[in-house]
Parts: sequence; structure tokens; C-alpha cells
Amino acid sequence: MLRIHFTGIDLAGVRTAARPDVLWETILSFHRLRDRRGPVVYGEWRSETRMRLGGETRILAALVPGRGYFPDFLTPAEGIQGLEEGLQAIRATDPLRLHDELALLAADRSGGRTVPHSLRALADGAAQPFDRLVGALRSYHRAAVEPYWPHIRASVEADRARRGRALLDGGAEELLDSLPPMLRWRAPVLEADYPVDRDVHLDGRGLLLQPSYFCRGTPVVLRDPALPPVLVYPVTHGEAPTVRAPGGSSLGKLVGQTRSVVLHAIGDGGTTSELARRAGVSLASASQHAGVLREAGLIATLRNGNAVLHTLTPLGAALLGGAQRSADGRCYARTGR
Repeated sequence: MLRIHFTGIDLAGVRTAARPDVLWETILSFHRLRDRRGPVVYGEWRSETRMRLGGETRILAALVPGRGYFPDFLTPAEGIQGLEEGLQAIRATDPLRLHDELALLAADRSGGRTVPHSLRALADGAAQPFDRLVGALRSYHRAAVEPYWPHIRASVEADRARRGRALLDGGAEELLDSLPPMLRWRAPVLEADYPVDRDVHLDGRGLLLQPSYFCRGTPVVLRDPALPPVLVYPVTHGEAPTVRAPGGSSLGKLVGQTRSVVLHAIGDGGTTSELARRAGVSLASASQHAGVLREAGLIATLRNGNAVLHTLTPLGAALLGGAQRSADGRCYARTGR
């Protein structure tokens, strides 16, 4: 059981990440690559990714076991800024911290196996092991995460819009209560099923909520209590990650494929720029399609200065919900450290 303890100051300091974290997605996708769960969401992604991979998984497998602890230094806060910024932060990790976390990894590995010597050399600050690790992370990311990034980003942005609405409706407690079912808000503690018994005391530092496409089943927190608190949790999946626009749906046949994509992209709300980014179309195209959807009574638009926020009307939500239920009759799975 995981228990995160809040004070009043912590509630005021709850915030949701503005975008997906590239290193969390990279590391957690490596977990998904090696398990067989979530075949509807991850099955095709696994097949496509394995075809693109080379030997970079060998060094990652030594640092990121199939279950249990993996070092905190692999997911620095800078990962929210982008891949290169995150990799620079990894390279700048303090040698003492590296030594401690690798020792913890070795102690946590089953069967008495130890961390390979090439990785233990990281703690000595040697350039070659760091070059190997950074190169492997970059190559793996390009094969497994980068081709699907627009879909990953759209899923995280939709989740963020949902949490933002809960925050506006009822404050921080409503936000925490809106999290996926594996997380349970029982004031002043947020609980979750977890592989080990763990208490996290925020002590006035607040909490960063990080929605993740490749997190599955249970949330993930950092092991080191001295690090800024972050809770990584699964987004709700609606479809498998793909670089292609979804096709063949009844909704697409009704309103047109691109317009269907735009309607899906609205989620729990978004600006015209966000719709364009989520749907992979130009700003002008997103604006045009939003206008048609608005005239049809499927979306509502609220203007705030130079920006507009689009939301689904009850009719639009019903149409979208019916299309999702009838797509193939399947339930999509969603499911860490």
C-alpha cells in the first residue's frame, strides 16, 4: 500500500504537469515492452518497436529490471523539458548519488545478481559508461517513444484537461478524488495499491501529478524521500498508440475522418492550438473543423481574449461516446516501480 500524506500547505501545492515527461515515458515504456499485459493498447506498439530496436536494450535491462526498483537518477525533473535536457541532467548526476542508487539496485535484484561492472563504473564518473547509457537511452527513445509522441502527448493533455476541470469545480481535493480508480483520496491521505508498503510525507512541498501513457496498473513514486515529490499515474486509454490517423470508425464515416479526429481531440476541453496539435492538423484546419462542429451543435466555444476554449456539448459527448462503444466492443486496459 502506498500512502501519500498531505498537509493544508501540500493541498495548495498540488499541480499537474503541463506535458508528458520524456524520460518517464521512455523508462516506463521499457517496462511495457517486456510484459504481455495490455495487448489491446500496447500489442501493436510492442511489435513495431521490437522491429526497430538493436542492442540498446542490454544496458537498459541491467538498470531497469522487469519489476521492482530502478534508480531515481534515470527520471530527473528536467525530463519534462525534453529528451536532451533530461539526458544532460542524467549525465550531471552526483557520483555519490549514483553509487548509492546503484548499490540499492544491486541489493534489490533477485537471485543475488549484481549490477554489471560497466554500470558500476558510472559511480566513478568515467565518461565511457555515461556515453553508453546516454546513447542507449537516446536510441531506445527514438525507436519506442518518438514515433508515437503526438499520440502520447494528446493522451496526457486530455488527462490534464480533465484534472483541471476537477480543480476548477471543487479545488485540490476534487482533483485528487478525480484520479484513476487505483488512487483513493481519503483526506488527508492519498492511497494506492502498491508492490511494497510505503509512506510518503510531503511536509509542505506539494505534489506534482504526472500523467503517463506507459504507466500501467499502479502509480509510481521516486524512492528517495529527499527528492521533489512526484506521482506518476496512468492515463485512461482509448486506443493504441499509432502514427496514423484512426480510420474506419462509424463516426468518421458520419462526419468525415479529419473532423472525427478533431472531435476526439477535444476530450475534456482544449484551445484551437491544442486541437491542432492533438489532431496533427494545421491551426487553420483545426479552426475550420471546430467551426463546423460548433454549428452542428457538437461543441461549444468560449472566447477569452485572443484564445478560445472548445468543449463537447451533451450531443457531442453522446455521439463520441456511442462511437467509442461501438468501435469494436472491447474494453481498453490501463495499468510502475
